[in-house]
Amino acid sequence: MSTFISKRKIDHLRIALSEEAQTGNPGFTKYRFVHNALPEVDFDKIDTSTLFLGKKVIYPFFVSCMTGGVEKGRLINRNLAIAAEKKGIAMGVGSQRAAIENPKLRKLFVVRNYAPSVPVMANVGLVQLNYGYGLSEFQEIVNMVDADALAVLINPVQEAIQPEGDRNFEKLLPKLEKIIPKLSVPIVVKEVGFGLSYEVVKRLYEIGIRHFDTAGWGGTSWAVVEGKRRKDYEKLGELFSEWGIPTTESIKMCQKFKSKIKFKKKKDNIYIYGSGGIRTGVDIAKCLVLGADLAGIAAPFARSALISAQEVEKLIDKLALELKITMFGVGAINIEALKRVKLQPVS
Repeated sequence: MSTFISKRKIDHLRIALSEEAQTGNPGFTKYRFVHNALPEVDFDKIDTSTLFLGKKVIYPFFVSCMTGGVEKGRLINRNLAIAAEKKGIAMGVGSQRAAIENPKLRKLFVVRNYAPSVPVMANVGLVQLNYGYGLSEFQEIVNMVDADALAVLINPVQEAIQPEGDRNFEKLLPKLEKIIPKLSVPIVVKEVGFGLSYEVVKRLYEIGIRHFDTAGWGGTSWAVVEGKRRKDYEKLGELFSEWGIPTTESIKMCQKFKSKIKFKKKKDNIYIYGSGGIRTGVDIAKCLVLGADLAGIAAPFARSALISAQEVEKLIDKLALELKITMFGVGAINIEALKRVKLQPVS
């Protein structure tokens, strides 16, 4: 089974990083910042740091979880971890399911040796709760990478199009609800490019989830990726390439729900992570203004990590500079000030 999964992950990596898998508009072009010609701040004093999972990170963006379980995954994870540690940003690893089914593959996910201090997210699909997984497997996945959180992916459309997809999504919430209080770390529920809606966030919040990663439509299309892998109905992925909630709309839906909750205790607070088609520091800033606490980026980091850790560092520096110029242009000295800025809809 693990060999079969690895073959699938090789396909995923190859297709996901191709231009044809990048589809749609995440919605950032629908908004613009109002320029502040008198920012009244010193550019060199702009503070881009924030908190993520209780740890300070230097920038409000992180390396989003990507495909794993293949030899190239070791190179990707190593280079990402080295760069993340050096630059002070959080990172997620790819799906660890293959490493549960074949312990020899655990070496592909070793990141703490390279990233001892930054937040790290482990990764598993929610649907696996209907395929033999439970608390022990989820905790094992966390322990494997000494994670600060577990990203639990929900991906019904991807699984439905995937030739060998796991499609039984029945009664997953009650199973997840039992795991939440017993797992050693928080769970981040994450879509895979189709977005989280207000109603889904509400249902997840009611069972105890407090961390939400939108992973909205507008970046890598996993419908297209899985469609390319089919031999019987190759157009299926193309048909559903337009399916999903744009990233900006998903962030707004999450924020709308958050605004309706009256937090009585700190543990009731909601954390929103905006991801899906984020490609620039300006996009990152727009994510935060729309309601996200951090922004997640996947494909651009994976491409850089296939080259070297230095290329990942260059990308982080580029995004950081773009973000700081945006903050300077609106007069925001820190992330909290940036989040108070208003965006102007583009007519």
